[in-house]
Amino acid sequence: MRFDANGLEILDREECLTLMASVPVGRIVFTDRALPAIQPVNFVLQGEDVIIATASGSKLAAATSGAIVAFEVDAFDAGDEAGWSVTVLGQARAVYDSGELSGLSRLPLNPWIPGRRDHFIRIRSDVVSGRRIHPTMVEARP
Repeated sequence: MRFDANGLEILDREECLTLMASVPVGRIVFTDRALPAIQPVNFVLQGEDVIIATASGSKLAAATSGAIVAFEVDAFDAGDEAGWSVTVLGQARAVYDSGELSGLSRLPLNPWIPGRRDHFIRIRSDVVSGRRIHPTMVEARP
């Protein structure tokens, strides 16, 4: 195991992707009218790419087409003061290819918000990083 200067375990790419696949909701960070914006979204992984479904014409769809974005997922147990966080950086692109759309529409992507979500965004996972805090780390505090 490797640790950073704060004592957090540094997760390798494979562990990060495994942890990401274990949760249904993440946060996409993008630019909206020249300002940073963060939006929670349901997602799935397809290989190492993050797949999001949104409504055509949505602010998210418009803002992410071709943009470099950050995507973050995490899980924490407040009682144990333990958890992990994973961040992906990469280019987001709208999916228009009919064959690719057909495959994406069969993914187990289940948005929590009602309404039509027929616009898919694929985020390439160019940079993947993650950290984990263990309960034993908390016990070691002065």
